[in-house]
Amino acid sequence: MTTSFKTLYDLTGRTAVITGGCGILGSRFADGLAEFGANVAIIDLDHKATETAASELSARHSIRAKGYACDITQPDAVREVAKAVETDLGPFSILLNNAASKTRDIDAFFAPIATFSLETWREAMAVNLDGMFTVAQVFGGRMAELGYGAIVQTASIYGLMAPDQRIYEGSEYLGRAINTPAVYTASKAGVIGLTKHLATYWAAKGVRVNTLTPGGVESGQNETFKQRYGARIPLGRMARADEMVGAMLFLVSDAASYVTGQNIAVDGGLSAW
Repeated sequence: MTTSFKTLYDLTGRTAVITGGCGILGSRFADGLAEFGANVAIIDLDHKATETAASELSARHSIRAKGYACDITQPDAVREVAKAVETDLGPFSILLNNAASKTRDIDAFFAPIATFSLETWREAMAVNLDGMFTVAQVFGGRMAELGYGAIVQTASIYGLMAPDQRIYEGSEYLGRAINTPAVYTASKAGVIGLTKHLATYWAAKGVRVNTLTPGGVESGQNETFKQRYGARIPLGRMARADEMVGAMLFLVSDAASYVTGQNIAVDGGLSAW
């Protein structure tokens, strides 16, 4: 049998759902899905932002797109939006489980371990891990009922390894001092474990589940951070958001039909040291 490898990446007619769809990576993921033909449901907290993003996406790629406001820490809200997506765009077969949070209090989120509050820990976990499970449970469960689907869950290089604390001295993000808190590392490590469990749990139902692990992406860091981080990377620099899209498209497409339970690190080689 002759295989057209190019057509394996064609997503025409499929419905894709993306949480955190208005974010730095989410917006680029949505654009990639639409360019390859998928209809896209953009889920984020700000309803107006999701509607604007969906309208622009539809106009740019001549696909159907719709925005939905949803707090993924609320299971009932997730169930309602899943029903709405299926009504509006048809049965979904692609899920990018991508939403994450730095919590409402950014100072508390970047507090040192000695003073980091359990309240802030739980607030971050409620989105980064609990919410990710809820979204997978609802959308993935429906895919399992239908007998097909692909899920990609966004982790982080710091779910694989600890941050090098030395790079943060003098480092800033959008003008404020930054670090990577332990809750971020722990939650993203949990994403990788959750992926493995769901991949084996739903394999017989035709649902593939994989993790995409980005390395550091340029998004407002100062030159000190970019230089120090880049010095740790075999390729010598931070990533661009667009450089995450190719791996995502592979994982959701039929080109990855025998790939499940895996973690693809797009990290410039950092985890290979």
